[in-house]
Amino acid sequence: MKDNVFKEIEKKWQERWEELKLYKTVEKPEKKFYLLEMYAYPSGDIHLGHFRNYTLGDVVWRYKKMKGYQIFHPFGWDAFGLPAEQAAITNKASPSKWTHDNIEKSKETLQLLGISYDWEREIATCDPNYYKWTQWLFKKLYEHGLCYRARTFVNWCPDCKTVLANEQVIQGKCWRCDSLVTKKETEQWFIKITDYAERLLNGIEKLDEWPENVKTIQRNWLGKSEGSEIVFKLEKGDVNLPVFTTRSDTIYGVTFIVIAPEHRLLRELLPKTEKRKEVEDYINKSMMKTEIERTDVTREKDGIFTGLYAINPFSEEKVEIWTADYVLSSYGTGVVMAVPAHDQRDFEFAKKYHLHIKIVINPPGEELTVEKMENAYTEPGIMVNSGPFSGMDSVAGIEKTIEYMEEKEIGKRKIAYRIRDWLISRQRYWGAPIPMVHCEKCGTVPVPENHLPVFLPEESKVDFIPKGRSPLADVPEFYYTKCPKCKGKAYRDVDTIDTFLDSSWYYLRYLSPKDNDEIFRKEEAEKWFPVDLYIGGIEHAAGHLIYYRFITMFLYDIGLLPSDEPTIKLFNHGMVLDEKGEVMSKSKGNVVSPRELIEKDGVDVSRVALLFFAPPAREILYQKKGLKGARRFLKRIYRLAKEHLKDYSGMDANTLNKMEYDFYRAVEETICDVTVDIERIDFNTAIASLMELLNRMCAFEEKDAPIFQYAIRKFNLLLAPFAPHLAEELYSWYGKSETIFNETWPTYDENAIKKEEVTIVIQINGKVRSRIVVPANSEEEDIKHLALEEEKIKKYTEGKEIKKFIYVKDKLLNIVL
Repeated sequence: MKDNVFKEIEKKWQERWEELKLYKTVEKPEKKFYLLEMYAYPSGDIHLGHFRNYTLGDVVWRYKKMKGYQIFHPFGWDAFGLPAEQAAITNKASPSKWTHDNIEKSKETLQLLGISYDWEREIATCDPNYYKWTQWLFKKLYEHGLCYRARTFVNWCPDCKTVLANEQVIQGKCWRCDSLVTKKETEQWFIKITDYAERLLNGIEKLDEWPENVKTIQRNWLGKSEGSEIVFKLEKGDVNLPVFTTRSDTIYGVTFIVIAPEHRLLRELLPKTEKRKEVEDYINKSMMKTEIERTDVTREKDGIFTGLYAINPFSEEKVEIWTADYVLSSYGTGVVMAVPAHDQRDFEFAKKYHLHIKIVINPPGEELTVEKMENAYTEPGIMVNSGPFSGMDSVAGIEKTIEYMEEKEIGKRKIAYRIRDWLISRQRYWGAPIPMVHCEKCGTVPVPENHLPVFLPEESKVDFIPKGRSPLADVPEFYYTKCPKCKGKAYRDVDTIDTFLDSSWYYLRYLSPKDNDEIFRKEEAEKWFPVDLYIGGIEHAAGHLIYYRFITMFLYDIGLLPSDEPTIKLFNHGMVLDEKGEVMSKSKGNVVSPRELIEKDGVDVSRVALLFFAPPAREILYQKKGLKGARRFLKRIYRLAKEHLKDYSGMDANTLNKMEYDFYRAVEETICDVTVDIERIDFNTAIASLMELLNRMCAFEEKDAPIFQYAIRKFNLLLAPFAPHLAEELYSWYGKSETIFNETWPTYDENAIKKEEVTIVIQINGKVRSRIVVPANSEEEDIKHLALEEEKIKKYTEGKEIKKFIYVKDKLLNIVL
């Protein structure tokens, strides 16, 4: 067998697929499947992580095609924004040239890999015909009261020299360059995603085929808290200081309140205090700290007394007003009522600064004293020192105090969310210009739809190296314009739109990528929407995947989509690690190009190796030796078919002798196992089953028998999604002239694989915890009962709420807690 035979095969079949237009989207799907992988940042050529991700989708495409689906499988480029611009600056190129060069290079690599994309649907977010519709979407949000401009403290990356949304700050660092993020006060555009917070939260319950960990991340990021807003008043002056709390039962224990250093209310209070200089110095010092420093629970808290007092509306007692950097203006109201006897953080702060501690909840049957308290008492109990509520159970006291504050109009029941409005202004060149004009007479005015897109100025006229303000402000022909309303002098908004708005709707532009008259065609959405399977990394759970759901809901609300959730099933692939165990990424310079692999071993060997390394949901440790096993596996298949493939006219399983029937059963069991594994996206175990069957085929002595010819043909059909080029070649050897992907996926003989007993794998939240042996075809309810009685399982489930069971017949039961 020639060393380069696989490469010769691949070139031949990729040309044939192109002739057949195999990947072209059909106009009228009868059995549709919208398959989507997250599109790529063109900041360089694609690497092994991309190759793995896109191969997962390609396996699904080939399997679904053989199952009779008409598949929509487009691809595109997340070409605007920080990643592409930073790479361009690093490489001393213009963002446009760098981006388009990389798109060309990456596309060529993907085509060398034979990935099943319909390239006629290709998009790039930096194309004016794309960003015209991003600007149109911004305008629609503005028209519906969901876009506004405000002056506020924002996340600032000193290296990227731009603001960041909360979702782009990961553990206090910039999501792109890992620099520590600080705060900066500036005027910015926001999208009111908070108006959709409850709906986004409730919608999670409909996402039955999304991973539980993604749904948990989204619930936590949305962060719903049910409580109340209580209005303290400044002792001298007409200033309201609203606080949000879930523990209104502790209201009589408030001994001070704390305002976030960046809060606008604190600015309002500064002229009223004799300690203005000290407070301003503290504010400035706080703004130099990152959010991760400020919220670090292990750090000793610090703050400063403002010299001012507020009045507790329940007790009418005077309480001190402090500012402290552990309070953030982005959470709750940015003002916190401090109850040191019943909150550990407040307790430590009060001890440090010798502030009053007042007990208002006693444990049942006990009486606390401040002198003996080493920690705050945070559990429920009996209310004391609480006016008319004394003696009441504290849990019941929460509801009673809320009723009281609403009756007295000193507070109200309130639901608060952790998620904040989406900050979308960017002070960079490489993005869609915000389509707004500022006029002294008319104020802020949207650019009319027939004037979209607002084009980026030519790069030759722009110094796009970041300086902390938008470079568009320095381009007179862009900056100065006429007001769309009064035709008087005006100037354009000089910020560009966060690339996350580009990516929130890209999957819809694929529906009609060349349309100049509408964002997408509704009739195409009715054919293909929603996405049936979306493949991408879990790192997008609290960013892109929330924006993606939000914009889908908005487009549904304005009548453009038939339903309000974008994706039926979400699959999170694992990362690819280098041989040192570090995540491969362009920024670390440790990427391996797929071109290196396919030059040496070909596409199919590389695919099989990547798919066999580990389950697709897990990270894989890339090792060159893993390619040897894949190479050996495919060479054995090639040789076996070359030497023993004969004419075949059919086979009757009823005429087989015992040895032949045992072999037949192994073939049927493999068809069953591979089918189940592909449906579950467990491609590594599917390949393992094929390897086992190959061993049986090589050992089977009667290779001229019809049963062997049956087996090798069934094997080839099962191989096709994983090694498509080799499968096509073998398919042509037995006289087929079209493509194996027009064949029907094999079914299995249920009678042949019937077993008296089966072993059921029992998982807890996806991790194997036990196995039980049960009669084949047992009822699902019986298996659930037996599993929950298992001692190994009880220790995980006792006292826990079981959210759901996921059962794969005769194979697996996953208990989701």
